[in-house]
Amino acid sequence: MSSAAKVVPIEKTDERQLRIDLAAALRLAARNDWHEGVANHFSAAVSPEGKTFLVNPRWKHFSRAKASELLLVDADDPETMKREDAPDPSAWSIHSAIHRNLPHARVALHLHPPYATTLATLKDPAIHPIDQVTARFYNRLAIDRSFGGIATEEAEGERIAATIGNHSAVMMGNHGVTTVGQTVAEAFDAMYHLERAARTMVLAYSTGRELNIMPHDLAEATAAEWDVYKDAEEAHFAEMKRILDAEDPSYAD
Repeated sequence: MSSAAKVVPIEKTDERQLRIDLAAALRLAARNDWHEGVANHFSAAVSPEGKTFLVNPRWKHFSRAKASELLLVDADDPETMKREDAPDPSAWSIHSAIHRNLPHARVALHLHPPYATTLATLKDPAIHPIDQVTARFYNRLAIDRSFGGIATEEAEGERIAATIGNHSAVMMGNHGVTTVGQTVAEAFDAMYHLERAARTMVLAYSTGRELNIMPHDLAEATAAEWDVYKDAEEAHFAEMKRILDAEDPSYAD
């Protein structure tokens, strides 16, 4: 898993399937208690250059997300927030900036999950390599230390996008986390493991004992080994969708 994101050329996107996948990710985030009220937002690029994208509707609970109800917006359209169905202001600020500036970020998931957000409140919000999951993010996690309040202004979104840079995950100090990827499955799997890694860090800190941090070479080798399991990201998400299909397939409506 390199810190330099790989950009795969996009010729044609299956918008219907993308809608289904994004709605599934929203439902799964609610099931995992990663969401916060009717806030937080997911997006996925539809157009080849990435500037036309889907985003969840303003203030609709993640557990009720449906593929057909996702909004289609253009990151370059300044009139978007004047629409009757305008997205949440902070969703527009963050995701329009990501899709304007980061070609590798076809999908962006922004959340305030409990453990990652707890870690984000610390003076040192880094994820240290203390097991194989935390090591996944070794030298591969951007850290935003310049929180500027609720991101409703264009400048804040641009700053967040610049902080993400070529990374696939960012720990947003005093705020939450964002993961990006080429597919919904990739961004979802990154979020899943980021929250797991944060949970391990918080639990380890809670013991009051000294962390057993891996030496650089071991941490780097362990992080690199995650590339071997890249196909597991798609399998993980596919399995989670099968669970949704069995229990409540309405997300695909």
